Amino acid sequence: MATLKVGLVSPEREIWSGEARMVVAQTIEGSLGILPGHAPVLGVLLDGSVVKIEPANGDKMITAMVGSGFFSVAADEVSVLAEQAELSDEIDVPAAQAALEEALSAEAADATAERRARARLRAAGIEA
Repeated sequence: MATLKVGLVSPEREIWSGEARMVVAQTIEGSLGILPGHAPVLGVLLDGSVVKIEPANGDKMITAMVGSGFFSVAADEVSVLAEQAELSDEIDVPAAQAALEEALSAEAADATAERRARARLRAAGIEA
């Protein structure tokens, strides 16, 4: 079975890497679903979105919140280079909810903080 070699990284660390069956990411031009054999592509990640990776070994879906960055596909290799990224099981839900409330109540609404807080909650499985 064909697989993809996937790397999800932020400036701080490698978030996840391994073999995958599929990757789904949101770019500023729309959502992309990548399977083995996909044509080369380069995209700009939608700031405050969620990336999903289906591991080739059958483990549960990897879900991560990502800030701005880039997404590239070439020769069955997928690179997700995010300014900020957090795996779903690393997200502190009460802190994400507090960040969302703070972003919404700010005198001058902070759209980036709001998008990222909402993405953290979506990645953790909570609709906000």
